[in-house]
Amino acid sequence: MMKKVTLGNTIKEYEPGRTYEEIIKENYPELAEQIILVKVNGKLEELAKKIKRDCTVEPVFFSDNPGYNSYRRSTTFMMLKAIYDLYTREEIGKVRVEFSAGAGYFCTLDGKLKVDKTFTERVEARMKEYAAEAIPIKKEVINTQEAIAKFAEYGMDDKASLFRYRRASKVNIYSIGGFQDYYYGYMVPNTGYLKWFAMEPFEDGFILQFPKRDNWAVVPPVKFSKKVFDVLQNSEKWGKMLELSTVGELNDLVAQGNLSEMILVQEAIQEKQIGDVAGMIAADPSKRIIMIAGPSSSGKTTFSHRLSVQLRAQGLKPHPIACDNYFVERVDTPKDENGKYNFECLGALDTELFNEHMNRLLAGETVEIPEFNFITGKKEYNGKQILTLGKDDVLVIEGIHCLNDAMSYGLPKESKFKIYISALTMLNIDEHNRIPTTDGRLIRRMIRDARTRGSSAKNTIDMWPSVRRGEEENIFPYQDSADVVFNSALIYELAVLKQYAEPLLFGIERDAPEYVEAKRLLKFLDYFVGVDSNLIPNNSILREFIGGSCFRV
Repeated sequence: MMKKVTLGNTIKEYEPGRTYEEIIKENYPELAEQIILVKVNGKLEELAKKIKRDCTVEPVFFSDNPGYNSYRRSTTFMMLKAIYDLYTREEIGKVRVEFSAGAGYFCTLDGKLKVDKTFTERVEARMKEYAAEAIPIKKEVINTQEAIAKFAEYGMDDKASLFRYRRASKVNIYSIGGFQDYYYGYMVPNTGYLKWFAMEPFEDGFILQFPKRDNWAVVPPVKFSKKVFDVLQNSEKWGKMLELSTVGELNDLVAQGNLSEMILVQEAIQEKQIGDVAGMIAADPSKRIIMIAGPSSSGKTTFSHRLSVQLRAQGLKPHPIACDNYFVERVDTPKDENGKYNFECLGALDTELFNEHMNRLLAGETVEIPEFNFITGKKEYNGKQILTLGKDDVLVIEGIHCLNDAMSYGLPKESKFKIYISALTMLNIDEHNRIPTTDGRLIRRMIRDARTRGSSAKNTIDMWPSVRRGEEENIFPYQDSADVVFNSALIYELAVLKQYAEPLLFGIERDAPEYVEAKRLLKFLDYFVGVDSNLIPNNSILREFIGGSCFRV
């Protein structure tokens, strides 16, 4: 019996067994290469899947978040096949996808093979052969216990460990030409979709470079913040030293009841790092203005409090100032292309008044810092913060534009000490599946919004793309201007956040546009064994999101 398929305003009939790829190619011939997945009745599906019932089909493009992630995931899989086809396992050892580096992944080998230009050119050439051949990427559903045995046999202990904690009885295994692996998320139907990529040796590994989301057929030159890269690499080394690089290793520690000491070790590492930053500031008396910036849910507020404590231990007197208090009057706030107030842009701040006040403070004058009333949309002078800087006084200023010199244009360069903070996740699902840093921040933000603002997970997910665009415009371009980059991610945090996030995500209705993202996050959190939040110290950055902070944030 023929099945009705709704595509936009058109209804067509197809026999059962036709793939969504065939339907897409027939109805979107000029765009088919850019369509990576489909939504079937609002649910994400792979193009290789076959039609079974009447349905509504919507294309998911490369530029869409699920499509872009699928492209990166599938290309990584194709790269691994190429490496294992070209070299022996003794030469390779293990291939590790370590972390994101700009528009690519930084990867390493732990075998005897030298990673150089010859290696990357050879692998890239083989990948292009696969792309030209359009090799099917097949999915097989197998028993979880069978998957554990299979990957243990392959020497992929990270995957075997991960599956031991899966509640589901089945596991999806993907293969390209007989090469098998497990991946968290959907795949393209064949390697013919994976034409755009590049490889380049870098330090002790290599970069697998992808196209940017806004231009699917162009692979940009490798470009990323070297300072952020160094911090990520250092965090990865800490993870390996602690034997906590993957979710399976974290789950093992939780199951053994040994996590409490690890939490204390992780918190101690962060405290030492904050103390080191305070020491750098104290060593240079010219640094009177400490400027802290970072993307949403990085833990800037708690970090500034902990830094202030450490500065006091160095004999300094810190004074916190929030840039939000220097918003222009609501009526003067710039608007975006949709006519909504744009609070993220630099024009939303009264930079002239900010620079005047800071310079007066540096000159030894007394200044009253305003407090912005978000209800009235006006600055108020209520006597709450009247400052005069003494010899040992420093200002600790927090705001998204703090790394942008256009924000502090009138201040002497030598007076500023800039800090970039972000939650740079160092944990992987396994050695081939990266946890995006944005996922950790989104989950943090969702929990905090619900706790402090009464906002639903649905609303947080809905506004997240706008938040991310603001970060891309106003924060990330200035990362390398920072004197210090601080990683606020905690290796154990997702195991704690799980218990707070899951009820919020389950509350999103199945017919809501945000349900697709909610389902993805729920599946992701299901990999973790939950941890009691009572183990978390009250000065932890994590407390800013789950509550119970001694800093009352």
